[in-house]
Amino acid sequence: MKLLLDENLPKKLKADFLEHEIYIVSNKGWNSKQNGELLKLMVAENFDVLFTFDQNLQFQQNFEKYPIAVVDLIAEDNTYLTLKKLVPQIREALEAGLPKGPTLIIDKK
Repeated sequence: MKLLLDENLPKKLKADFLEHEIYIVSNKGWNSKQNGELLKLMVAENFDVLFTFDQNLQFQQNFEKYPIAVVDLIAEDNTYLTLKKLVPQIREALEAGLPKGPTLIIDKK
Protein backbone atom coordinates (compact mmCIF):
# COMPACT_ATOMS: atom_id res chain seq x y z
CA MET A 1 0.00 0.00 0.00
CA LYS A 2 1.29 3.48 -0.83
CA LEU A 3 0.97 5.82 2.18
CA LEU A 4 1.65 9.53 2.75
CA LEU A 5 2.28 11.23 6.10
CA ASP A 6 0.99 14.80 6.18
CA GLU A 7 3.37 17.56 7.28
CA ASN A 8 1.50 17.89 10.59
CA LEU A 9 2.67 14.44 11.73
CA PRO A 10 6.06 13.47 13.16
CA LYS A 11 8.41 12.00 10.56
CA LYS A 12 9.37 9.30 13.05
CA LEU A 13 5.94 7.70 12.54
CA LYS A 14 7.15 6.49 9.15
CA ALA A 15 9.27 3.82 10.87
CA ASP A 16 6.11 2.13 12.18
CA PHE A 17 4.87 1.31 8.67
CA LEU A 18 7.96 0.18 6.79
CA GLU A 19 6.13 -2.83 5.35
CA HIS A 20 4.30 -0.31 3.16
CA GLU A 21 5.59 2.12 0.57
CA ILE A 22 5.50 5.22 2.77
CA TYR A 23 6.44 8.82 2.08
CA ILE A 24 6.40 12.11 3.96
CA VAL A 25 4.92 15.26 2.40
CA SER A 26 8.25 17.07 2.79
CA ASN A 27 10.14 14.28 0.96
CA LYS A 28 7.80 14.71 -2.00
CA GLY A 29 8.32 18.49 -2.03
CA TRP A 30 4.63 19.03 -1.27
CA ASN A 31 4.99 21.21 1.83
CA SER A 32 2.35 23.93 2.25
CA LYS A 33 0.09 22.46 -0.43
CA GLN A 34 -3.59 23.12 0.15
CA ASN A 35 -5.60 19.97 0.92
CA GLY A 36 -7.36 19.80 -2.45
CA GLU A 37 -4.09 20.22 -4.32
CA LEU A 38 -2.40 17.62 -2.12
CA LEU A 39 -5.16 15.09 -2.79
CA LYS A 40 -4.88 15.70 -6.55
CA LEU A 41 -1.11 15.10 -6.39
CA MET A 42 -1.73 11.90 -4.44
CA VAL A 43 -4.18 10.64 -7.05
CA ALA A 44 -1.70 11.43 -9.83
CA GLU A 45 0.98 9.38 -8.07
CA ASN A 46 -1.31 6.48 -7.12
CA PHE A 47 -1.28 6.91 -3.36
CA ASP A 48 -3.79 4.87 -1.36
CA VAL A 49 -3.85 6.58 2.04
CA LEU A 50 -3.13 9.97 3.59
CA PHE A 51 -2.39 10.10 7.33
CA THR A 52 -3.14 13.50 8.85
CA PHE A 53 -3.74 15.34 12.11
CA ASP A 54 -5.98 17.87 10.33
CA GLN A 55 -9.35 17.30 11.94
CA ASN A 56 -11.04 19.77 9.58
CA LEU A 57 -10.02 17.96 6.40
CA GLN A 58 -13.02 15.63 6.58
CA PHE A 59 -15.34 18.65 6.37
CA GLN A 60 -13.36 20.63 3.79
CA GLN A 61 -13.17 18.17 0.91
CA ASN A 62 -15.63 16.29 -1.27
CA PHE A 63 -14.13 12.82 -1.04
CA GLU A 64 -16.30 11.48 -3.84
CA LYS A 65 -13.80 13.24 -6.16
CA TYR A 66 -10.75 11.46 -4.72
CA PRO A 67 -10.26 7.67 -4.64
CA ILE A 68 -8.09 7.97 -1.52
CA ALA A 69 -8.54 6.89 2.08
CA VAL A 70 -7.70 9.52 4.68
CA VAL A 71 -6.77 8.43 8.20
CA ASP A 72 -7.41 11.31 10.56
CA LEU A 73 -5.55 10.81 13.83
CA ILE A 74 -7.42 12.30 16.79
CA ALA A 75 -5.32 12.69 19.93
CA GLU A 76 -4.36 15.19 22.61
CA ASP A 77 -1.33 16.26 20.57
CA ASN A 78 0.62 15.21 17.51
CA THR A 79 3.85 14.15 19.19
CA TYR A 80 5.33 10.81 18.28
CA LEU A 81 4.92 9.44 21.82
CA THR A 82 1.20 10.18 21.76
CA LEU A 83 0.57 8.96 18.22
CA LYS A 84 2.66 5.79 18.70
CA LYS A 85 -0.21 4.53 20.89
CA LEU A 86 -2.50 4.65 17.85
CA VAL A 87 -0.29 2.44 15.66
CA PRO A 88 -2.11 -0.83 16.56
CA GLN A 89 -5.47 0.75 15.64
CA ILE A 90 -4.01 2.13 12.41
CA ARG A 91 -2.56 -1.27 11.47
CA GLU A 92 -5.90 -2.92 12.16
CA ALA A 93 -7.71 -0.40 9.94
CA LEU A 94 -5.17 -0.87 7.13
CA GLU A 95 -5.50 -4.65 7.31
CA ALA A 96 -9.31 -4.48 7.31
CA GLY A 97 -9.28 -2.27 4.23
CA LEU A 98 -10.02 1.42 4.49
CA PRO A 99 -12.99 2.95 2.70
CA LYS A 100 -12.37 5.94 0.45
CA GLY A 101 -12.63 9.20 2.35
CA PRO A 102 -12.04 9.89 6.04
CA THR A 103 -11.56 7.32 8.78
CA LEU A 104 -11.06 8.57 12.32
CA ILE A 105 -8.54 6.87 14.59
CA ILE A 106 -9.15 8.19 18.09
CA ASP A 107 -6.86 8.03 21.12
CA LYS A 108 -9.04 6.45 23.80
CA LYS A 109 -6.50 7.36 26.50
